[in-house]
Amino acid sequence: MTEEQEVFLKHIQKTGLKRTSQRDLILDIFLRTEAHLSSEDLYRLVRQEDSSIGQTTVYRTLKLLAEAGLAREVRFGDGITHYEHNYKHQHHDHMICSECGRIIEFFSAELEAIPDAMAAKHRFRVTQHLLRIIGVCAECRRAMKDAAKVEAPPRGAKQATARAR
Repeated sequence: MTEEQEVFLKHIQKTGLKRTSQRDLILDIFLRTEAHLSSEDLYRLVRQEDSSIGQTTVYRTLKLLAEAGLAREVRFGDGITHYEHNYKHQHHDHMICSECGRIIEFFSAELEAIPDAMAAKHRFRVTQHLLRIIGVCAECRRAMKDAAKVEAPPRGAKQATARAR
């Protein structure tokens, strides 16, 4: 049994629930997937391996994973709750491309110090902080630039057309 499985088992036992093969499979698939998953994403992956598992079971198990500290809820401004690995994973923040939805994870020691400094200044205890930066990734900016070149008429084209009349 992996450390994550032990953590999950202890948590569900503490809450009065039983270990089931369905919960074990959902945990296994979540741990194998290093992506930001919505409950629907995880449901699709689980259904590929066991079509008898319902969406409600996946959703409830994800909530249990979050309660156990194995998963962390993240929101990227798209109205969907995503989940990422949390257990023994270093805190990080996210940059989200508003064009293609690409998510770039990053860590900055300088940014990590700011919440602690502000909390100390205001006698506030931080339990977690979330930073998401919305913008346009390099690939989408390049595509936009290329599209603008195609749409723009060549220099002098308007003048040449006006002279021809």
